[in-house]
Amino acid sequence: MIPKRHRKPVDDGEFSDPLKNYDIAKAQDELERALCDGVIRDLSISPFCSVSPISTIEQAVRKMAGMNIGCLLVIENDKLVGIFTQRDLLMKVIDNFEAMKGKLIREVMTPDPVVVRDTDSPAKAINLMATGGFRHIPVLDVDDKVVGLLGPRRTTEYLQMHLPTG
Repeated sequence: MIPKRHRKPVDDGEFSDPLKNYDIAKAQDELERALCDGVIRDLSISPFCSVSPISTIEQAVRKMAGMNIGCLLVIENDKLVGIFTQRDLLMKVIDNFEAMKGKLIREVMTPDPVVVRDTDSPAKAINLMATGGFRHIPVLDVDDKVVGLLGPRRTTEYLQMHLPTG
């Protein structure tokens, strides 16, 4: 006998909605509810710092150091075109900083970074950050305008707000 899951469905001509008996899972606790049902715009996603793609590497590095931040969003004509992070600095610049410092940030930035929307769930953002190995992820609105940046500090603060107290 063929196991039920391998049988071909009987086509009796009527459509049967496979989700009609689907029950939406209930959150087990406040943290799970916040991660799955919340939206990113509810997190602390601003302020963020940015540079133009024609900024020099030295200007970007000085800005990062002066503000004690780990990344800069690269914005041109109000559109996100890249991200410049500490990882970019270490992997692409630091070994030859003196020769590289006058070059444009567009030459070493990570172009077209992975982003989330301000209406996405925090769980989606954390999943993308974890699976992609990103510490920071830009947040865009429906019009593709940058509205924030989500990073480890802000993520941790959000998680702590929703952890059960004991």
